[in-house]
Order: sequence, then C-alpha cells, then structure tokens
Amino acid sequence: MRLFSGGGGDRASELAVGHALVRRVSAGELEEALRVYRPSGPVVVFGRRDTRLPGFGAAVRAARAAGFEPLVRAVGGRPVAYTDQALVVDHVKHERLAPDGMETRFKQYGALYADVLQTLGIDARVGAVPGEYCPGAHSVNARGVVKLVGTGQRVVPNGWLFSALVVVGDDARLQRLLADVYRHLELPFDSASVGSLSTEVPGLTVETVERRLLDAYGATDPQPLDDATLELAKSLADDHRVA
Repeated sequence: MRLFSGGGGDRASELAVGHALVRRVSAGELEEALRVYRPSGPVVVFGRRDTRLPGFGAAVRAARAAGFEPLVRAVGGRPVAYTDQALVVDHVKHERLAPDGMETRFKQYGALYADVLQTLGIDARVGAVPGEYCPGAHSVNARGVVKLVGTGQRVVPNGWLFSALVVVGDDARLQRLLADVYRHLELPFDSASVGSLSTEVPGLTVETVERRLLDAYGATDPQPLDDATLELAKSLADDHRVA
C-alpha cells in the first residue's frame, strides 16, 4: 500500500485528491493507497443532495460569513465541517467486487478508529449519537455522547474510497457553524453532539493522532502525491467548489 501525505493546493483541490485517487484505482493505475492530510483551513463539506435543498444558498452564506469555505464532496452523507485541527484519511483500493464489501469495510474501519482512540485514553465506541451531524451507524463517538470520527464510502467500478474525518480540536467553533448550516437546510441536528479528541484528552495534538493512525494502518514511508494524481485532482477541483 502506498502512503501519500500532503494536500493538493487550495482547499477544493485538497478535497479533489480523494476523488482523483479513487478514479485511478478504478482505472487500475493504483492498487491501493492511503492518504492522510491536515486541512489547510476551515471548510464545510456538503453532500450532493444538500445542494438541492431550498436552504442551501443560505447555508453557504452562513459558512462563508463564519470563515469556512463551502465545498461539495464525492462521497455521500450530510454536511460536515472541520478546521486545521483535524485529520482527513482517504483509503482507496482496486477491487473487482467492491460493492459487496461496503458493510464489512464500515465495521472494520469503524473498529480500527475506535481502537486507536482507546489507546489515546478516550472512551471510544462505534455508533451514532443522537442529533449528530452527517449521521451514520458506524460513526465513532466518545462515551456514547459526542461524535469524534465520521466515515463515508464511494464505490466505483473496480474500486472504492473509504474516507474518515477525525476531529482533533475546534469543536466549539464547529458547534456554532454547524448549528447555522443545519438550521438553514432544515435538517435535524444537536450541537451538543459535536466533540473533539482534545476535549476528551486535553493536550492531544494532531501530530500524535496521526502517528497512531499510521501505526494502526501499518503505513510507513510517506511520499508526496505523484504528478498524475495532482494533475487529475486539479482537473476535478471545480466539481467540488460551490459557485
């Protein structure tokens, strides 16, 4: 498995790298790759169906007013938000029967993230919490009360992308922003469901969490993103921007 580090330029290009990687595994150009990065700035990432809701324009304006860039992601789900106090993990693999393993992957990697958080001293569990943003049965939470890690998948011909968002800090800022976004979209949400790793374990850093995650994946020797992936991501970036 190849390990990539770093972003892809601006925030839309950062998001587009995952899209580019899954296209490349679908085409057989990559067998398997893991990419872990720390976002360059605050973003709100909407699902495609969110863009069709009547309140989408107001949600976008609220995001921009709060200093968050609005983007649209390739995987499904509802809006998520994060700052540079987070880690995004994109795991892609070339696999002929990718749809058959979707539920297995959710369970496997949900357990992996919960195990990593437990080694950091967090009472981590797999499962949704009431009122969480981008709800999912395989979210990773603390104490059954606050969401810490969200996961999502995109399946393509002969491949898959498994993405995870690990919120290390800035949860108070995220609570305020997400409350506005979900209110405009008229979606259920409880801001008290937003947590962070550093609230659970004060002093925990993004760097420490990243090292533990890479150990859990058995990933070593990170390398910069290759030119083919960066060029493809650049061509896809506009698909993730909000006009």
